[in-house]
Amino acid sequence: MESESGVVRLEPGLRRLTAPNPSPMTFRGTNTYLVGEGEVAVIDPGPDDPRHLAAILSALAPDERVGAILVTHSHRDHSPLARPLAAASGAPVLAAGPSDWGRSAVMARLAAMGGIGGGEGVEPGFAPDATIREGAAVTGGWGSIAVLETPGHMANHLSFAWQDAVFTGDLVMGWSTSLVSPPDGDMGAFMASCRRLAARSDRVFHPGHGDPVAAPQARVRDMIAHREGREAQILSALDPARPATAADLARRIYTDLAPALLPAAERNVLAHLIDLSDRNLAHPISPLSTTAGFLRH
Repeated sequence: MESESGVVRLEPGLRRLTAPNPSPMTFRGTNTYLVGEGEVAVIDPGPDDPRHLAAILSALAPDERVGAILVTHSHRDHSPLARPLAAASGAPVLAAGPSDWGRSAVMARLAAMGGIGGGEGVEPGFAPDATIREGAAVTGGWGSIAVLETPGHMANHLSFAWQDAVFTGDLVMGWSTSLVSPPDGDMGAFMASCRRLAARSDRVFHPGHGDPVAAPQARVRDMIAHREGREAQILSALDPARPATAADLARRIYTDLAPALLPAAERNVLAHLIDLSDRNLAHPISPLSTTAGFLRH
């Protein structure tokens, strides 16, 4: 139930606020979660917007305080308000690491080479006060929040398990699929993270954008099938003799997409092509770049 202040009480011990940053990529805005009562953990404080900072602080009861600030990943719609909130509350900022943390060897090499593009929406100077990794638990008045490493949308992406719910950031959303843009995004890692969540038995996912996902395993299975379908389309469109670029393939495959979203589709196709190359199902005819042509094996 949403209050006049915009706070939604999702269940006992869990509140949600939505930042005022709606867009085609963020839906109604970024979800910020307050977990617990008395001492609370804030998950994904959101963009650096004084209005949203004021809303988070106003959502706290007079006897409440922030004990920890958890960041799923360091995109500008999720992480920049962490530092102002830490200054206002005294709570530490916890995340996997800076924005280039956790890249695979392939993605690190592509980033060093240049020419691959990417970097959309990344907060380059993000640095947590302390790092949290797979298997860690963040404990406090909210109970225990388990840390899950779920790279793919971004290399430093975490999800957080609390009771029988998971806060999935931008890995799993109910309203759309996620952008996977190399070298920050990695399609192979994305698929592995989705399969990992599909194998769990969580009751609900709370995403970074949109409403709770009430049938989480079914949603993730649908996402996996969607990506596998895109991969099949790309392989079908690729020729073993005539090279095609990510832009060529996106125009052929995403025929019903709004023109403004075509650049994001090209990045997803490029991520698939890199993954297919890693698996020896396709190969570039020149050094990997945004304009490289690919052939099917």
